[in-house]
Amino acid sequence: MTISLRLNDEEASLIRKFAELNGLSISELLRQSVLERIEEEYDLKAYEKAIAAFQEDPVTFTLDEVERELGLL
Repeated sequence: MTISLRLNDEEASLIRKFAELNGLSISELLRQSVLERIEEEYDLKAYEKAIAAFQEDPVTFTLDEVERELGLL
């Protein structure tokens, strides 16, 4: 898949230099950056959901309790 991105000269230069400093092609830098951003957003949403669930039912378990429940002890 090909995706076009419009940048001004300053933005393009910054991206090009950053990619060079990190030994990456511009395509690889942008691919990694976008995928990291998506993962961070996903993680943040999962965290927010977990915090909300915990606030509704603030039950915690010790490590020993979890290991026992999972049959690891």
